[in-house]
Amino acid sequence: MANSRRDFLKQVSVTGAAFAAGSLASCAAGNDSGSDMVKQSSNNIESKLIVPKAQGLKITGAFLDEISHDIPHQNWGEKEWDQDFAYMKAIGIDTVIVIRSGYRKFITYPSEYLMKKFGCYMPSVDLIDMFLRLSDKYGMKFYFGLYDSGKYWDTGDLTWEIESNKYVIEEVWKKYGHYKSFQGWYLSQEISRQTKGAISAFSSLGKQCKDVSGGLPTLISPWIDGKKAVSAASGNLSKAEAVSVEEHEREWSEIFDGIKGNVDACAFQDGHIDYDELDAFFSVNKKMADKYGIQCWTNAESFDRDMPIKFLPIKFDKLRMKLEAAARQKYDKAITFEFSHFMSPQSAYLQAGHLYNRYKEYFDIK
Repeated sequence: MANSRRDFLKQVSVTGAAFAAGSLASCAAGNDSGSDMVKQSSNNIESKLIVPKAQGLKITGAFLDEISHDIPHQNWGEKEWDQDFAYMKAIGIDTVIVIRSGYRKFITYPSEYLMKKFGCYMPSVDLIDMFLRLSDKYGMKFYFGLYDSGKYWDTGDLTWEIESNKYVIEEVWKKYGHYKSFQGWYLSQEISRQTKGAISAFSSLGKQCKDVSGGLPTLISPWIDGKKAVSAASGNLSKAEAVSVEEHEREWSEIFDGIKGNVDACAFQDGHIDYDELDAFFSVNKKMADKYGIQCWTNAESFDRDMPIKFLPIKFDKLRMKLEAAARQKYDKAITFEFSHFMSPQSAYLQAGHLYNRYKEYFDIK
């Protein structure tokens, strides 16, 4: 009797295990099938835009921000940067611009001059060499951003930056000028209005960059002193006093007149004015640039200045409106600050990859 009971329980156990195994296999197969259906369904879904597609100026340039002071570092290595260059290439970006080669004591390359002169820290990787190799690999133009000592931000006098960059320009061209992708210079000091020493600093630095490199183009990216031109460290989103279109034109006409010939392109940052002011300011920018023989680019900021949290990826419609305004005024080129944080599918911000997808839908990029 005992043996019969044990045989029965043993048979039940074997049968139950077989049933369970079959059920699990069936469930697994069902889950795989369901997963495949979800993937297929998601792949076929696109947003139903109710605005005309591709009316904006496509972004064809991007800043590379490895030395920043107001957005978090993503701690990427060459593998991640290689992938990001591929993502940029896929949407038509052909130009990358190092926003600055150093800020105060942190630097992007092992500069003997900066480490000795300012006590700058030795970087673990030569980022300039890496960016140039990746630019060569992906067929992009590379613009080198000058060093920012921080003294301009402390004093308001831009002429401080002339002396230090005089040596940086020579050192960098000697060290990296042989790369095919080294195609320009970015004068990284950001200004707005009648900054002390701006004309002499931009003219001097631009001329030296062009002289040492056989005439490679130079770029600046100032900001418009609009209602959203507030300190990143403040809790404010706007200010009461903002520059008028007329003041902006008068002040920048004077600056353009003083830097023409030494600065080849100007990409005003577009995030400091409101969206209903875009055409007024953009038309003046284009008129001034044409008058003084300077290419008119736009720095289409891909981060949101309207949010109390600084800084998050921008809402797609805001970026679209800014690019459409640039297209209406027939701007020469659109660049963005900053793809890797605010538009890249591998950004630390999940929203950035969604912005990338919305951008591709709008411009019909497959």
